[in-house]
Amino acid sequence: MAKTSVRVRATRKPKFSTRIVRRCFRCGRKRGYMRDFDLCRICFRELANEGMIPGIKKSSW
Repeated sequence: MAKTSVRVRATRKPKFSTRIVRRCFRCGRKRGYMRDFDLCRICFRELANEGMIPGIKKSSW
């Protein structure tokens, strides 16, 4: 869980475009981030297992 100050800083417009830090909107994690879902890998897995993300299901073969 990221600190609130870090999450707020990431939402501000940076001085240079290369300084953009994309963070998970649920927990604020910056590593393992998926742009398509705006989630980190951990939150993505939790929501996918609960069936909260439409069109995503756990694979089995």
